Amino acid sequence: MPVYAYKGVNQAGKANKGTVSADSARSARAQMRANGIFLTEIAETDAGASTTPKSGGSRFNVEFNLPTRIPPMERSMATRQLSTLVSAGVPLVEALNALVDQTEHRGLKGVFAHVRDKVNEGSSLADALVTTGKFDNLYVSMVRAGEASGALEAVLDRIADYLEDQVRLNNRVLSILTYPLFMLLFAVVVVGVMVTLVLPQITELLLAQDLELPWYTVMVIGSSDFLRGYWWLLILLGIALGYGYRAVARTEGGRSTLDHFWLRFPVIGRVIRFLAIARFTRTMGSLLASSVNIVEALNIARHVSNNAVFEAAADTARESILEGSPLAVPLKACGQFPPMVTTMVEVGERSGDLEGMLIKVADTYEEQVETSVSRLTSLMEPVLILVMVGVVGIIIMAVLMPMLQLTENVG
Repeated sequence: MPVYAYKGVNQAGKANKGTVSADSARSARAQMRANGIFLTEIAETDAGASTTPKSGGSRFNVEFNLPTRIPPMERSMATRQLSTLVSAGVPLVEALNALVDQTEHRGLKGVFAHVRDKVNEGSSLADALVTTGKFDNLYVSMVRAGEASGALEAVLDRIADYLEDQVRLNNRVLSILTYPLFMLLFAVVVVGVMVTLVLPQITELLLAQDLELPWYTVMVIGSSDFLRGYWWLLILLGIALGYGYRAVARTEGGRSTLDHFWLRFPVIGRVIRFLAIARFTRTMGSLLASSVNIVEALNIARHVSNNAVFEAAADTARESILEGSPLAVPLKACGQFPPMVTTMVEVGERSGDLEGMLIKVADTYEEQVETSVSRLTSLMEPVLILVMVGVVGIIIMAVLMPMLQLTENVG
């Protein structure tokens, strides 16, 4: 059901604004009139839609239904604010209403307005979140467990912590990769300018003198001619390879093969493994701490790992647990988790603090991800410099040697 943002005045002449759910703008107007609100402006603000505000006396109404992306940090902040309101004793509907009023992100405002209306109609918070289609199984399952256990505010705090940790890790990795990626782009631009603009002018001069060119000069000139003549073919080939990779990755067998390949890839495979372990263990720990049973936690965590190898390991672990086995046994048997992980899981099961141990494992491996990425980028920087210097040096040598030969002939 669409959600409409409105502005108007009540019977006492006081300004009033808010949101209302209705089948159409006309129904929304009628509903607000029945509540004693006289509208001056109304616009649809449903989740995932962006519309042009519609004034009360306007004759035209142009709507654009565009997808709205909700940033993870916005979702985390809203969850933290909702937890604060609920822990202060504010009823859930009033807390959601306050959250809608203070949320600045248009898409998220519409989402929580829809959730508020569903809760006001009698739905649980978890069921209302499901109807929006904007919250994943992890979020919904933790909220459902929080409602069942009566500790909703603590669970919401845990969700906010989880989202903030994921955003923080992604931002750190991105910031580490920014400099080497910039260097790579700069190297490509420099070489591209030399090959497509500078080299052709010198090539014309050399060919006009009818000199016998060295093999490396012929190779550089041929590469320059190919790049200038078939650059569009290279772009199409790159796009085709990208689509082909995605097509293979979408098949069950292809995805499993690619994930196995990348996990075995030198250096990069180590980072991918650590990242998958960090996601898997943090999700498991957060769900178990929120009173979600271990079988359901495994079902959710398998998807969060975003790796077919670890999904298969989670499926095996789930079957073993249903047969009465402790979690550490199948994790050790699959061979995908380092001994430190299985040992800490085993200790956590014996001590009754499995969720705490899983969170510690996640913290450790997130630090390992940052350290590994830092080392990788520190290795990439000199390699990129050497490659750029080598390519530029080859081009200069390919041009300079014939020019020296030409100078000697003239002399």
